[in-house]
Amino acid sequence: MTTRFDVVHRTEYTYGLPMSDGYTVAHLLPRDTPTQRVVSAEIQVSPDPDEYEEHTDLFGNRVVRIGVHRPHGHLGVTGRCVVEVEPPARPEHVPAAGTSWDEVARQLVTAQGEIATTIGPFVAATAATPSIPELAVVTDDLFVPGRDLLDVVRALSSRIHAEFVFDPEFSDVSTPIAAVCAARRGVCQDFAHLMIACLRSHGLAARYVSGYLETFPPPGQPKLTGSDASHAWCSVWVPDLGWLDADPTNDQVPPQRHITVAWGRDYFDVTPVRGVVIGPAASQSLSVGVDVSGREIDAAP
Repeated sequence: MTTRFDVVHRTEYTYGLPMSDGYTVAHLLPRDTPTQRVVSAEIQVSPDPDEYEEHTDLFGNRVVRIGVHRPHGHLGVTGRCVVEVEPPARPEHVPAAGTSWDEVARQLVTAQGEIATTIGPFVAATAATPSIPELAVVTDDLFVPGRDLLDVVRALSSRIHAEFVFDPEFSDVSTPIAAVCAARRGVCQDFAHLMIACLRSHGLAARYVSGYLETFPPPGQPKLTGSDASHAWCSVWVPDLGWLDADPTNDQVPPQRHITVAWGRDYFDVTPVRGVVIGPAASQSLSVGVDVSGREIDAAP
C-alpha cells in the first residue's frame, strides 16, 4: 500500500525589537522521486512577504527565497505538503550490489560523461564531511577489499546506530564530526554527516538527504502537536541500482517511512530555513514545530 503523508513544518522567529529588513531561503517544498509523488506543496509567510521567488537548484531541489523589506517584529515560515510514498523494499529483500566497494571507487575515479557530472559532486569531501583520521576507528575493519558494497553500507549503518548515542543536547549545526566521533553521540544530522564522510573517505559517492519521519507517542498517550521533527539520512550510489538511502540513526537500509524534501552534499546545501535580518541589536527567539501524519491508501488505478 502507498502511504499518503500530510506534513506541516512551522518556523517562527520573534524579535525583541522590530527588524527593518530580512531575507530568508527555505528548503521546505518536497521533490518528486522514483518512489515519491508530491500531491501539493506550499509555503505560507507571515507577515506577507515583499519578495517571494521559487527556483530549482543544481541538485534539482525546490528553493524559495523570501524578503520582508519593512519593519517586522516576527517572521513565520510554514511549509505544508501532501506526498504519496510507495513502500520501499524491505531491507532483507534488497539484493547485494554485485560489485565491491573498492571496484565502485575505482569506477568513480575514472568516470566520464553523465556519471562524472551527476555523481562526481558527491564524492568530494566538504567542510561538514571532511576526511579526518578519526574516521578510521569507525571504518577500518569494515572496508575490506573485495567486500560487497551493500554489505559495507549495512555494516556501517549498524555500527553508527549501535555505537553512537542519540543526544539532542550534545550538538548543533556547527559541531564538527571530529567532536561527534570523540563523544560518540549526536543527532540525525551528525550521523548522516558521519556516514557520508566515511563513505567519501573511501572514494564512494554519498549525498545528504533532508526530510521527515513520522513519530508515534508512547502507548496510551496522545500525539502532541509539533512533536515530529525534521530528519536527515544519506544515500550511496550503487552502479545499476542508483541511489540507495540509508538511515544510520534508525539503522534502516533502506528507510521505511521517510519523506524526502531535498538532497545535497551536506546539511548546508539544504538547510530547511536560514536567513539574515537587518535592524537594531535585540533579542531573538526561534520555535520550530513539525507535524507528520500518514495513512495507507489504495494507489491502484
